[in-house]
Amino acid sequence: MAESNDTNALEVTVTELSGKLKRAVEDTFGHVRVRGEISGYRGPHSSGHSYFSLKDDRARLEAVIWRGVAGKLKHLPEEGLEVIASGKLTTYPGSSKYQIVIDNLEPAGAGALMALLEERKRKLAAEGLFAEEAKRPLPFMPRTIGVITSPTGAVIRDVLHRIKDRYPVHVIVWPVRVQGETSGREVANGIHRFNKLPEGGPIPRPDLLIVARGGGSLEDLWGFNDEIVVRATAASTIPLISAVGHETDWTLIDQAADFRAPTPTAAAEKAVPVKADLEAYLADLSARLRGASVRYLDNKRSQARATARAMPSLDNLLAVPRQIFDDRSGRLRRSLERRVEIAASSNRAIGGKLSPHLLANSVNHAQQREANLRQRFTSAFGRQRERRSDRLDRTLRLYASLNYKSVLARGFAVVRDESNAPISDLASQVAGSTVQIETQSITRDAVLGGTAATPKPRAKKPARKPPSKPAGQGDLF
Repeated sequence: MAESNDTNALEVTVTELSGKLKRAVEDTFGHVRVRGEISGYRGPHSSGHSYFSLKDDRARLEAVIWRGVAGKLKHLPEEGLEVIASGKLTTYPGSSKYQIVIDNLEPAGAGALMALLEERKRKLAAEGLFAEEAKRPLPFMPRTIGVITSPTGAVIRDVLHRIKDRYPVHVIVWPVRVQGETSGREVANGIHRFNKLPEGGPIPRPDLLIVARGGGSLEDLWGFNDEIVVRATAASTIPLISAVGHETDWTLIDQAADFRAPTPTAAAEKAVPVKADLEAYLADLSARLRGASVRYLDNKRSQARATARAMPSLDNLLAVPRQIFDDRSGRLRRSLERRVEIAASSNRAIGGKLSPHLLANSVNHAQQREANLRQRFTSAFGRQRERRSDRLDRTLRLYASLNYKSVLARGFAVVRDESNAPISDLASQVAGSTVQIETQSITRDAVLGGTAATPKPRAKKPARKPPSKPAGQGDLF
């Protein structure tokens, strides 16, 4: 006979037992916080869920993060990272094992965060995202600045106030959360959106971006260490200034930015120049230009006068040719007289008659010599006169091009004070003072500041006399 098995225990199926175990575990461990090292993480599954293990030196616990939860986590799992996982304990009947379903994940202390930060820094640096040669120069004078920060708080007020004080430009604020789980994605989205703005669109495309946030702990600034923020910063075609935290705070966005400012206020100072300094610099350059122009014109004017004085008068120019002509004429006359005497003597010897043919030949020969000399003289004098005239014309044209009247002809004006001295800066003049404005065609008195002051009569300047001609110098024409 078979041995009987008398017992009061009820028989249950494997499925029933697995369900009872599952309910018992979930009821007993409804919510737990487990500290351990992430092991076996290979990224999300094709379904979007993540499967890995938490382990310490003695035990191992399976873990799962559902797809809907993974997108809300502040810190995503990374292989070898020590974390504190929060969630509920349950079982998986298909393999008779228990596991934790994680709904929150955070590094186990600042040391773990620093280790994660250093590992992420090495990874991104190896990809060239922090390379100095990839950084873009900042524009000297941007027309539009995009600021990515919280719309409330002291940071945005400090940035706007500093820009307004130094050099007011158009500022567009992209509001984001600067702390919390979504801060990294919002900052990256702001950088991408600014870069996608078209040139000449209804919203002006910024010439410069500023990412700003006040100081805080490592956990507070962790969103700016997010990999998505670093990649968006490195990919930005618009130069970007990072101003996150205080001077001693460093985040990964500082490494990828084109310029790292120690504070948001320092970022605003780096973004725009000081308008007053630019105006002073331009005023100095303008004064130097005017001084150089006056000296240049005075020098050319002196050269023109010296050239005019050096040019000989017509009498002096013709003195030597005239003397030569008189000498040749006298010699010709004496030669004719001798030839006539010789011819007369010969005629007397042959019959006492003067030969008309011999006399005519002598006269013709003398006239040809005289005509040749006159032609040579006229040609030499013409060439000399032409050279002198060309030189004078060049000097006069240079004088005309350097004369400040030519500048007035292009629409400019000269403003002089009551002492007839040019004014370089109207802001230095007292309201109500009288000035003289000279344009191309007219000269008028005016009163500064729109006051009712009566302009003082200005003494007319005596007309300049043309330079006197040196004694003994005749006109060229």
